[in-house]
Amino acid sequence: MKKHVLACCMFIPLVGLYAASAHAEEESSPFSGSISLTNDYTFRGITQTNRDPALQGGFQFDHASGFYAGTWGSNISWLSDGQDSISSSVELDFYTGYKGSWGDSVSYDVGLNYYWYPGKFPSGFNDADTLEGYFAVTFATVTAKYSYAFTDLFGISDSDGSGYLDLAWNQPLGETFTLNLHAGKQWISGFSAGEYTDWKVGVTAALPHDFSIAVAYVDTNAEESLYTNAFGKYTGKQAGIVTLTKAF
Repeated sequence: MKKHVLACCMFIPLVGLYAASAHAEEESSPFSGSISLTNDYTFRGITQTNRDPALQGGFQFDHASGFYAGTWGSNISWLSDGQDSISSSVELDFYTGYKGSWGDSVSYDVGLNYYWYPGKFPSGFNDADTLEGYFAVTFATVTAKYSYAFTDLFGISDSDGSGYLDLAWNQPLGETFTLNLHAGKQWISGFSAGEYTDWKVGVTAALPHDFSIAVAYVDTNAEESLYTNAFGKYTGKQAGIVTLTKAF
C-alpha cells in the first residue's frame, strides 16, 4: 500500500486548459470552457491513468474585476490501481482566484484550488482530497508559479506545507504553433525521498473551429522504487503525450 500511495499521490491536476470564449454582440462572454482527449493523463511528469487515455473538461467564469472561478475534471486511476478496496475513478477541481498586472509587462495570478476525489475507501485511508494555494507571475511568455499545500498532499500523511515550483515558457512560433517548455520541482514536507524534478518539451498547434492539438515529451528523475505502482509500472518514466482540445 505504501508504494501504491507514493506512486499515486503526486498528482496535481492540470488547471490551465481553458481557451478563448465565444463572442456575442462584439463583447466577450465571461464564460469559457474546453473538453480534451489525451492518450495519457500526466501532471508533473507522473502518469495519473496508468498510461491509459483520459477525457477531461472544465468551465470558468471571469469577472471584469479580475476575479475568476471554475471547475475541471478528468477520469483517473491512481487511487484504485491494484487496490480492490478502493473505488475512485474521477477527480474534480474547484478553484477561484484573482488576476492582475503590474504595469504593462508583468501580470500575476493568486488563488486556491481544491482537489476532490469521490469514491469508496477502506477504514483508516488517509483522505486524498487536497487544498492548495498558488501564486504566479508572468513576464512576457515566461511564468513562474508556486503552489503550497494547506492539507496533506494527496494522501501522504503529515505532508501539509509541501510545495511545487513550476517554471514555464510558452513562446509563439508564428500564428499557428506555440513552443511549450516546462521544468518543475516537487518538495514534500516530511518525506524528502519522494521529492523530484520533472520537465517537458512540447508544441501546441491551433486548428480550425477552436480546436488545438498538443504534442509533448515529459520525463522526471523520480525515484523508481517509490514511484512504481501496483501493476509494476514506473509512473515517472518518460512518455510522449498527445492531447486534442476543443475550446468553447
